[in-house]
Amino acid sequence: MDVVLDRLGRPLRDLRVSVTDRCNFRCRYCMPREEFGKGHNFLPKTEILTYEQIRNFVKACRPLGLKKVRITGGEPLLRQDIHHLVRQLSSMEMDVALTTNGSLLEKNAAKLAESRLSRVTVSLDAIDQEVHSAITDSEVPVADILDGIFAAIRYELGPVKVNCVVQRGVNDHQIPKLVRKFRGTGVIVRFIEFMDVGNTNGWTRGQVVPTSEIIDFLSNEFDLTPLARKSASDVASRWAHSDGTGEIGFISSVTQPFCGDCVRARLSSDGKFFTCLFTTLGHDMSALIRSCRETEELTNTIEEVWSVRKDRYSEKRSSGAISLPRVEMSYIGG
Repeated sequence: MDVVLDRLGRPLRDLRVSVTDRCNFRCRYCMPREEFGKGHNFLPKTEILTYEQIRNFVKACRPLGLKKVRITGGEPLLRQDIHHLVRQLSSMEMDVALTTNGSLLEKNAAKLAESRLSRVTVSLDAIDQEVHSAITDSEVPVADILDGIFAAIRYELGPVKVNCVVQRGVNDHQIPKLVRKFRGTGVIVRFIEFMDVGNTNGWTRGQVVPTSEIIDFLSNEFDLTPLARKSASDVASRWAHSDGTGEIGFISSVTQPFCGDCVRARLSSDGKFFTCLFTTLGHDMSALIRSCRETEELTNTIEEVWSVRKDRYSEKRSSGAISLPRVEMSYIGG
């Protein structure tokens, strides 16, 4: 089967699979406690896709050109024996990555490596404990997350990346501290412009710290030089310390939209297929996923959905267009 292209000529190369809608953090920009507290109705376990069903979905995407799978959540390491899924996907010669908040990474790193996980990305928005606790609304020590990061390095789950969502007046002062902490370790720190994902994070444009401003600020302390993107579809621009002690990335979805090269789709933990992070609804494939013993029908359905895709929300946002309410990031994994 030929590689499938959407209406803007973009292939399906990267699938992000949410394995749970649960998380042990309550980050203000993702799962604020007032919306995701004790009264919140998380998905029943009976509606969560099994590892076998996820494997079959990925298998169905392969003929269409899929190359990479990223396991997300919620917090994916809350899912029992997640390394079993990693092993199933890596055995298909997929590039398999995982994004985690890092709190459970140290005790899982060995099994993930044994299961042939390619690499890990850790979300860490602050290095100072007080700031981290305020952002995540949790008591998890930053030290535990750092232990997880360095365990991932030991088990060669890299290059390990650390993602920091920057909010003006909240954690922008943590930027140079994160750079200093990981300089010379091989960890790539990436700063992400605060995005208007979902409906509960209270996003306003005034909270966004533009990448250009961060680079100017860091240049006062560090001698940085730009690097070429490895692929046109890479979400991050790359900069390096001139003395070779590390790399920094910037994801600028608000000020420098990259919709034109987007090759990513998302599968929710209950079987809905999303063609954009900022979408209003997904294509419910749960019944087909659960009933399909052969993947050809599933492949054809995925092709039909992707071939009519024309999403470019970030570009429309930049032009002043208004979007309908969007699905929450914790549901489709960011």
